[in-house]
Amino acid sequence: MTLRSLTKDWEPMAYGFLDPTAKREIRRKMLKAIAVPGCQIPYASREVPMARGWGTGGLQVSCTLVNPTMRIKVIDQGADDSVNAASIRRFLAQVSGAPTTTDTLQADLIQSRHRIPEERLRDDQVLVLQVPNPEPLRSVQPNMSIARQMHADADYGRMWLQLYEQIVRSGRVMQGAAYPSLVNGRHVMTPSPIPRWDVPKLHMARHLTLLSAGREKRLHAVPPFTRVEPLVFDDVPYRVEDHAGLTCTRSGARGFYMNEIPQADGSSAHELSDSDLGAKTIRWAEGEAVAIGDTWYRDGEMEP
Repeated sequence: MTLRSLTKDWEPMAYGFLDPTAKREIRRKMLKAIAVPGCQIPYASREVPMARGWGTGGLQVSCTLVNPTMRIKVIDQGADDSVNAASIRRFLAQVSGAPTTTDTLQADLIQSRHRIPEERLRDDQVLVLQVPNPEPLRSVQPNMSIARQMHADADYGRMWLQLYEQIVRSGRVMQGAAYPSLVNGRHVMTPSPIPRWDVPKLHMARHLTLLSAGREKRLHAVPPFTRVEPLVFDDVPYRVEDHAGLTCTRSGARGFYMNEIPQADGSSAHELSDSDLGAKTIRWAEGEAVAIGDTWYRDGEMEP
């Protein structure tokens, strides 16, 4: 054995941008997060060519998981063509050589900011969610040392009090995105700033969900077939956004989560948030043979 046999020529960057040591550490932390669903696991967040707060945590997880056989899909609030989604997708393809796609059914790795696709994900797909603030207790306990002790003690009384105060003051729970949810009956997490519409998609899902916050240096996971239950009172049921009666002005799709687009006359138009499903619906209406998978919702109601 020689020294030359143990080394290799210098390369401008490691495969997938991150060095092997960083990937090894993130993989270990991901395994721990999967073993303890919903628990925040600290990790040494590395620098990537993107500003903190714009998806660096999700990007590091994706760079760790990606390989040349994976198809990558990146969405930003449901859209495949936003600047954030297009930039991350291009970067992942450049550093890994992996093919990209906008079709949810064809993707193996899906990185998302603030949305979960409307089509159901399979057990061989991985969803990576970007998380700006992984700490659900921050609004009731700004001291992070005390907040972590509260997690250890499963002391979530202040969160219940916060929800109760919202009901007393407004007649309903005002929490919109990032609704606090109990994972596997133990840890409360904030499931990224996804709307309330998307939270039930995590409950007993077939796919693995990894949530990573690069700025906060925390990640947590929801393994397949794990209970994810929004914090609700028995007499005040959990309610998603009422979009059942809205119709997409471009595709004609109904019963899915819509984006509201203000019009010049003061009215509002609505457009399907999941741009891939909207494009598929348009192509299907034009007579093109296109595969549309089963969806989580039908006519605004969660499918069993």
